[in-house]
Amino acid sequence: MLLIRCPFCGPRDETEFHYGGQAEIAYPADPSALTDEEWAGYVYLRDNPRGWFHERWTHSAGCRTWFNVRRHTVTHEIAQ
Repeated sequence: MLLIRCPFCGPRDETEFHYGGQAEIAYPADPSALTDEEWAGYVYLRDNPRGWFHERWTHSAGCRTWFNVRRHTVTHEIAQ
């Protein structure tokens, strides 16, 4: 199990959290100008690296805050 550090509640078991996907994805400046292919790329295509990765998590069983976590996708180590 992962031990995830909530910025407000401190370290908690991963069962208290929900994964929110890749972090730091910029919203398109003008979404109405995107083609269907570009919009689909924004919505569905994400990086899937082997190594360190920035993710969004929410403390759903606690303070309900969204925050970013840097996690290694192979070892599941979380950098604080």
